[in-house]
Amino acid sequence: ARTGDQTAIDFPRGLTTSEDWRTRPYDFSFSGLKTAVARFLENTPNAVKADVAAAFQEAVVDVLLLKSIKACVDSGIDSLLIAGGVAANSRLREVAKIRAEKARIKLRIPEPALCTDNGAMVASMGSLLVASGTQNLPLSVDPTASV
Repeated sequence: ARTGDQTAIDFPRGLTTSEDWRTRPYDFSFSGLKTAVARFLENTPNAVKADVAAAFQEAVVDVLLLKSIKACVDSGIDSLLIAGGVAANSRLREVAKIRAEKARIKLRIPEPALCTDNGAMVASMGSLLVASGTQNLPLSVDPTASV
């Protein structure tokens, strides 16, 4: 993505229509984007991969920050924390800094070396809990179950 043209392909920004902003202003969905990329690649066999990657990245960064900053502004929250593996993305960091500054929101992003996959963080926390002797956590393995 670093060597591609982020404006070469106009990929969709999911859940950003006026109706979406009215009814689901903070929801994210990238399924339409993934489908658009797949269809583009099917129909454009000689596509420049760097351009596809850069345009995809730009669409994701755009939506993540539109929604996150709107949530901060609408809620009166003056700080935005970006964490997990995605926080290591240099384009996300760059655009987040610009947009947060413009919205007067403090941006907090760990150093890239600390931006690891959330699954590894959850496993690490579990390991610490087991090592501390914690037993019978009131958690379900069902991702749809309420805690």
